[in-house]
Amino acid sequence: MWNKNERDGNVDQAKGKVKQAVGDLAGNDKLKAEGKVDETVGKAKTAVGGTQKKVGAAIENLGKVVKR
Repeated sequence: MWNKNERDGNVDQAKGKVKQAVGDLAGNDKLKAEGKVDETVGKAKTAVGGTQKKVGAAIENLGKVVKR
């Protein structure tokens, strides 16, 4: 299951790719640049979300070990 950052990151990446494609077709360099920024921000958000998930799982596992 995706967390909020992963979901938002994937949306931003898709939005960025669409903007880049539209900017390329329209010859709009500003829109292409915005798309690249959106895609990069999306990748960062997705990475943060993945890290959050891993840290959460590690904390859960630690709690189970301590409970024993």
